[in-house]
Amino acid sequence: VQLQASGGGLVQAGGSLRLSCEASGRTFSYYDMGWFRQALGKEREFVAAISWSGSTTYYADSVKGRFIISRDNAKNTVYLQMNSLKPEDTALYYCAAKRDGTSDYAARVTDFYSWGQGTLVTVSS
Repeated sequence: VQLQASGGGLVQAGGSLRLSCEASGRTFSYYDMGWFRQALGKEREFVAAISWSGSTTYYADSVKGRFIISRDNAKNTVYLQMNSLKPEDTALYYCAAKRDGTSDYAARVTDFYSWGQGTLVTVSS
């Protein structure tokens, strides 16, 4: 599956953005999907993930209660609604597909693959 993230931009602290990740291929609905982010000079970190059906979601503690992951399998798209943004949310955001055989709540970079190009989110204070 090939992935393309979009929707990033510049926003003030406290604002909102919605990221989209569009997948090519007819098998998108088979994949659990995730969002990660990488700030300048830091390692890539897990943000959120969603099961293939959308029935299960889980989040990093740093975004829990502020971000919402969702998907529309008819549109081959997964979303990340980001609310109450903070300057520390500034990063390049990536979507990826979860590998088969990983745990239900897998959150390591190595548990995912097929990374898209990423979309930049900048939150000003």
